[in-house]
Amino acid sequence: MNWMDFLFYSKRKTNYYIPLHEHDCYELVYYFGGSGKSRIGSKMFSFSDDRFAVISPGTIHDERHDVEGDVLFIGFHSDSDGLRNINAVLEDNEGLIRQLILRMNEEFAAKRPSYSEMLNFMTGELVIQIERMTALKKSAESSLNQLQYVRNYLDEHYRQKISIESLAKMSGYSYDRFRHLFKETYGIAPLQYIFKKRLDYAKLMLYETNEQISKIALMSGFSSEAQFCSMFKRETGKTAKAFRQRSKH
Repeated sequence: MNWMDFLFYSKRKTNYYIPLHEHDCYELVYYFGGSGKSRIGSKMFSFSDDRFAVISPGTIHDERHDVEGDVLFIGFHSDSDGLRNINAVLEDNEGLIRQLILRMNEEFAAKRPSYSEMLNFMTGELVIQIERMTALKKSAESSLNQLQYVRNYLDEHYRQKISIESLAKMSGYSYDRFRHLFKETYGIAPLQYIFKKRLDYAKLMLYETNEQISKIALMSGFSSEAQFCSMFKRETGKTAKAFRQRSKH
């Protein structure tokens, strides 16, 4: 069950400070313009326009405004498991929370018949929106962790024979989904990333050793000298031999 406890809108001037305190209910603090820092529990968060804090009951917190801005505070009670221990400042990227709390502020100010019941109903909607946002955030973090695991693997094993299919399986995604997420996250396709690492290693070997180019090609992970030479020329504009000669002078 969800119900609203308090709601108020306030202006906060530059250098305004609210000392450490706590509430016996959840508190949502929405920031309209301005910027500053808020300690929530043991962590420090930065806030700015269109960000909001969600603070659990009994959690100490403070707030310091470095730049003047407006703030809307909503205190509410909820038995939702999804809200427990969020204690963070979140981004309202799509503006859904902003729209909802402004409607709540309008409802509270107008005090039309049954406004308390309406505010409790809207509080339930607020809880659902927060739960959805935090679930998406956790999903995104999990996805990033999986991709980072694959990238770390590539950084260590790029000179070995590697298939994109095996990397996709390692990440837990389908072949197409993995390729899309990897490029979206790192700005380069996974196969291009592998070849870039191999070329960087080959350049180092060309510069620091006198090994034959055919041997460097295989040591770097390329399937043949021909593949290496073709790719090296395409990416650098020089042949491997010319690169070595120029680097040594």
